[in-house]
Amino acid sequence: MPLRQPIWQLSWRLALERSEFEPGQYVRHPCQPDWGVGQVQSAIGHRVTVNFEHAGKVLVDIRVVALEHVGPR
Repeated sequence: MPLRQPIWQLSWRLALERSEFEPGQYVRHPCQPDWGVGQVQSAIGHRVTVNFEHAGKVLVDIRVVALEHVGPR
């Protein structure tokens, strides 16, 4: 039976993973243009939480979706 890591060790490792996105940046979802521009709320590893104008808060896996950077608003 494999050993399981405590949850705090897993979350700490995720927190150390850098993302190409930072809170405050503006992005678009390439497959959902009707969502409008979104502002990055948090980015931990491959998980980015974005608050979109017309879709609200969405958790995006950037391994699956290539968010597009948008200039400052």
